[in-house]
Amino acid sequence: MRSPLLSLPGAVPAEGADEGVAAHYGDLFREQRRLAAGQGFVDLSHRGVVTVTGDDRLSWLHLLVTQHVSELPPQQATEALVLSPHGHVEHALYLVDDGTTTWAHVEPGTQQALIGYLESMKFFYRVEVADATADYAVVHLPAGSIAEAAGAAAVRETPYGRDLFVPRGELAKLAEGWGEPAGVWAYEALRIEAHRPRLGFETDHRTIPHEVDWLKTAVHLQKGCYRGQETVARVHNLGRPPRRLVFLHLDGTEETLPAHGAEVRLATDGPDGRPVGFVTSAVRHFELGPVALALVKRNTPLDAVLLAGTVPASQEVVVPQ
Repeated sequence: MRSPLLSLPGAVPAEGADEGVAAHYGDLFREQRRLAAGQGFVDLSHRGVVTVTGDDRLSWLHLLVTQHVSELPPQQATEALVLSPHGHVEHALYLVDDGTTTWAHVEPGTQQALIGYLESMKFFYRVEVADATADYAVVHLPAGSIAEAAGAAAVRETPYGRDLFVPRGELAKLAEGWGEPAGVWAYEALRIEAHRPRLGFETDHRTIPHEVDWLKTAVHLQKGCYRGQETVARVHNLGRPPRRLVFLHLDGTEETLPAHGAEVRLATDGPDGRPVGFVTSAVRHFELGPVALALVKRNTPLDAVLLAGTVPASQEVVVPQ
């Protein structure tokens, strides 16, 4: 779904998972600085939007997701996951309830699979699930922004900023009141700086929540049963997830960034050594320089210098051994 904001001056379309919105508007570092200072906005209108209505919506969702949402207060933002029966992450939901409707935005193109699962679990519950992507678009206002949320159907307020669900047909008009736009590359740089995982980037088909630090924000360890809970409880009690997320400071002399999926090795083993992990996301940050997130084997030495592809990198712990 192509955003109307791609017609703004300087807009360069993103590719891959973020196709449909702008990667940047001509000055990546300036856009990052503005977001870090609480200015401007990010067009995330390519993301999927799912709504759940009905009297049982929160108690029903509580049975299906990793987060405690049965008593979620109106306007309080949260995150939740849908796991496979073996505890692997299948969906990541960014939620808020407005008192009558639960709103969620999800990775682009994943809403239909999520809705298919939710529909299969309705049974006798009084709930209605809808794909609202065609009608509503997501816009991000950074933390500290004084821009008005007027016109938004729902707002998720988090430590990183506000996610607005706005009528898609009014996106271009409303954008006039949010200041200068920043592309998803700038948004991604701040996400990576904050060590925040993203489905499909920091995850693969066998990722469990512990590996990417989702226990802090998207998993409630004392709630009742849900699909995949046995794996969550077992690994939490043993304290031994097979892999762990790390933040990498990359050698700034390299001209290119390692691609998603680039193998990570111990520098002492050289480029032909056995891989210990892979790069999940890499960006050029306006203050930190080239940085990345990577998923490595749990027992990878904490002080080891790594090779991200062919780029030397020092690691910063995100998930402890």
